[in-house]
Amino acid sequence: MRFTFTWLQLLVATASLSAAQKVFDLTAEKVGLPPAGWQSALAGQGTLGEWQVTLAAQTQLPTAAAPGAATAHQQPVIAQLSTDATDERFPLLIYQGDVYGDFTLKLRFKTVAGTREQMAGVAFRLQDTNNFYVVRASALGNSFRFYRVFEGRRDAPIGPSVAVAPGAWHDLEIEAKGNRFRFRLDGEEPIPELTDNTFRDGRIALWTKSDAVSYFADLRMAYRPRVSLARQLVAETLQQYPRLLGLKIYSTTTTRPDLHVVAAMAEGDVGQPAGEFERQVVATRTPYAGKGKTRYLATLPLHDANGDAVAAVRIEFAKSAGLNDAAAVARARPIVKAMEGRFVSVKDLTE
Repeated sequence: MRFTFTWLQLLVATASLSAAQKVFDLTAEKVGLPPAGWQSALAGQGTLGEWQVTLAAQTQLPTAAAPGAATAHQQPVIAQLSTDATDERFPLLIYQGDVYGDFTLKLRFKTVAGTREQMAGVAFRLQDTNNFYVVRASALGNSFRFYRVFEGRRDAPIGPSVAVAPGAWHDLEIEAKGNRFRFRLDGEEPIPELTDNTFRDGRIALWTKSDAVSYFADLRMAYRPRVSLARQLVAETLQQYPRLLGLKIYSTTTTRPDLHVVAAMAEGDVGQPAGEFERQVVATRTPYAGKGKTRYLATLPLHDANGDAVAAVRIEFAKSAGLNDAAAVARARPIVKAMEGRFVSVKDLTE
């Protein structure tokens, strides 16, 4: 019997993975230099952006605790200062610290100057400078837009006309969950929820266009730490089959080419090298079954989209009347088949 995966099952299976928080603190950065951990890049034509930390007046808006209060103080912000007016020029400042899938990113931006453009935005789930999503605001064009860049080609932008005051700080929020995206500008949601399946995760980057001089500040993110698909598959399978006594996936990674445990029912088993049986299962694409004192095990090859055996799945059952080698393999086969429908390559499985 093949089981059907749902997002509810994933949420239940990964409930122990609490959301993490990150604040991009600039207070220790040197003014006049790019922030540490970020890399300048360019999509399109022209020259690289000139990204650096600078001091700018940040207005603290009135709050419920201090109604009517508004003060200004100098605080470090990330600025893009280059004024190269090349039309199809998109300076990026890419955060190198991690790759994010599901996240909520909040920040403030201000368009400071620009003759051709006054834009600021964020690229997210960025694979490289030819593949990413963008949400951006334009003060000259009074617009708020989202679009996808895929293999260097930009889709038609989606979004309405909306007033974006130049020289003023604006709040931007980006929420990415699975293939669903939501965007808020100054507390409003000008673009209805969108869906796209192209990029599952990627880096985040600050974004501008052409000669736009723009400031970014107060970046903070809530995100779900990335979990390899192999670990997700183990968690989901154990939710679906709670009576299993053991479950391991053996495969390789780009940093470790030998066959080893990449996901397991017992977290302490991860990293252990494969035994002879697991190596033979992958090499010969032939299932193996055997029994111990209290349990029966079946190890089956796991195939990628090309039909190549890229992993082995070891499943352990409680011993029962009538359970023999053939029956153990037959019981394990639908579990493994369900896993095979979830990935294309070994990289998708383990990274």
